[in-house]
Amino acid sequence: MTLPVLLLPGIGGSGPDHWQSHWERNDPDMTRFAPSDWDRPELADWCEALDRAVEALDRPSILVAHSLACLLVAHWAAARGTPVAGAMLVAVPDPAGQVFPDEARSFAQVPEQPLPFPSLIVASADDPYRTVDYSKRRARQWGSRLIALGPLGHINAGSNLGDWPEGRDILTSFLAEIEGNGA
Repeated sequence: MTLPVLLLPGIGGSGPDHWQSHWERNDPDMTRFAPSDWDRPELADWCEALDRAVEALDRPSILVAHSLACLLVAHWAAARGTPVAGAMLVAVPDPAGQVFPDEARSFAQVPEQPLPFPSLIVASADDPYRTVDYSKRRARQWGSRLIALGPLGHINAGSNLGDWPEGRDILTSFLAEIEGNGA
């Protein structure tokens, strides 16, 4: 991969068995952003952490966000406009859903305008944090391509994906598309 990849875990920070942690351990071109608190997320803090992480890289990066961090990307893009090459948004949660964590309410008013960079949403058929219709609506609003997968739950450590080779393949294809378009 020639573009740097910035991993954006959701609430809790993606523990050691999460595919994002596997990717970070196995690929020196992947780094993780670092907000002040993974367990009590505040939108302003997470946006500032994303600003710092993007600015620390020597060229535009690919954001690979999971869960709550997908909402972060939408907020950050609407407010900051800092250029990135693209974003892979995995398991976008619905803040109006019954299981959305109360401690993440600062993320709940999700921007609906198109993202200013190429993006794709990767969604599981049985994610408890959103409906299929929600994923389709977000993809339309954000101008994202939607990749619908089979039943993988929330596409997290509980899904027992390990290194998640299918996700790596999706990212590799997405990177090739972006690099082919001159990023």
